[in-house]
Amino acid sequence: MFVKKDFKQQTINDVAIGNGTVAFQGVKLNVHCFVVDGVLIDTGAKSLEKEFKPFFKQQDIDQVVLTHFHEDHTGCAAFLQKELQLPVYMNDTMRDYCALKPDYPMYRKLFWGKRSPFHAKVIGSSFSSPNATWDVIETPGHAIDHVAFLNRQTGQLFTGDLYCQEKTKVVLREESIPTIIDSLTKVVTYDFEDVFCSHAGYLADGRAALKRKLDYLEQLQGKTIKLYEDGMPPSRIGNTLFPKKYPITRFSLGEWDSSHIINSIIQEHTKN
Repeated sequence: MFVKKDFKQQTINDVAIGNGTVAFQGVKLNVHCFVVDGVLIDTGAKSLEKEFKPFFKQQDIDQVVLTHFHEDHTGCAAFLQKELQLPVYMNDTMRDYCALKPDYPMYRKLFWGKRSPFHAKVIGSSFSSPNATWDVIETPGHAIDHVAFLNRQTGQLFTGDLYCQEKTKVVLREESIPTIIDSLTKVVTYDFEDVFCSHAGYLADGRAALKRKLDYLEQLQGKTIKLYEDGMPPSRIGNTLFPKKYPITRFSLGEWDSSHIINSIIQEHTKN
């Protein structure tokens, strides 16, 4: 099987950015890591460890913080902990899971590799770096343990997978659109300027981008609830709002699908 990999790096507003890409059979995925003021935010995937290692070794890193437990964000954590003797911090919810051999589908191992176990410390509601204090903002929805990091001194916000793209078309089975809406609503109340997304990279007008995503998801939620209340079944709502089918749905055997967007909205709506 031919898997194509690529790696690029750049520096924007004193943030060193590493971007690794994996492509296979028409599906292309990428992930970013960020280093600023001695803090490494996310570690990339195990499958890209060879590509990320030189980047890590070039940087002056004091500590590693993780936005969430997914393997494309934690794949090099074991290397950083064992080889570079760096402390790793994350939300407590999935720490025990990360200390074990991971359990995720084969297609994800093809793209992101098999993450090695690592032992993270619990991150608090804030932490410090040499020149800054950081807020740790709980932002679940994409993952149960998801957090964002705000550098109070620079106004730089690191959003993990909260943004990814403005108009979400497919999500993981366990994702919750209503919860993501709540997380976006919370985040935009903070004082920030630059936004760095783990997949979209640097967002020049980050606040506006996050607000556009929030508006899109709120409108999508409203349309879904109206169609459901009008008697349309969830499968037909999905085909109506998302007529296009995406390669990742077939490739992931349905773990990524537009139907999960509809189902999460309806599940939350029928609870109320």
